[in-house]
Amino acid sequence: MTLPATSLQTQGDDDLLVAVANGDPQALETLYLKYHRRLGRFVSRVTPRYENVEEIINDTFMAVWQGARNFSSASQVSTWIFGIAYRTALNSLRRQKNHNSARALDDCPQQSIEPFLETEVQDWLTQGLNRLPIEQRLTVELVYRMGYSMEEIAAITNSPVGTVKARMFHARGKLRQYLPALAGHAESAGRGE
Repeated sequence: MTLPATSLQTQGDDDLLVAVANGDPQALETLYLKYHRRLGRFVSRVTPRYENVEEIINDTFMAVWQGARNFSSASQVSTWIFGIAYRTALNSLRRQKNHNSARALDDCPQQSIEPFLETEVQDWLTQGLNRLPIEQRLTVELVYRMGYSMEEIAAITNSPVGTVKARMFHARGKLRQYLPALAGHAESAGRGE
């Protein structure tokens, strides 16, 4: 059964996913439009290339289309969709041989200006995040930029909560090491964790 477009826009995620499971392409389109921007922000933290971001989002929604019947309602639809996007992004990055985050810290030029302005601070933080292993970086992004709890991240990443907490712990330690070096304070970076 295909529902009119106006009623699809007012439906909740659970109802839309049921319609997707029943083969309704308009329901999938509504979910796509509803989540595209949020997924785009999340995935763009992983890979800055627009083509890769769009490919990951499209692959995510292909998996939603194919797997909607298997959704068990054990989590929120948004958590399920972000979990698919997370795994799709990891797989995409593993397939890429030369992505930007693989560069060593020594390969990046030091900033000569203190990062006081908003854009400089964002760039500085992004450079630090890009040096983290992908699982740690995505965990930090899900916590601080997307606002998910440790339990929700565990569901998204299909990992135990303890693993999520460990990723956060190690990511924070590495950022304490990387960020002073990126700001030009090399003496702070030599101390380690």
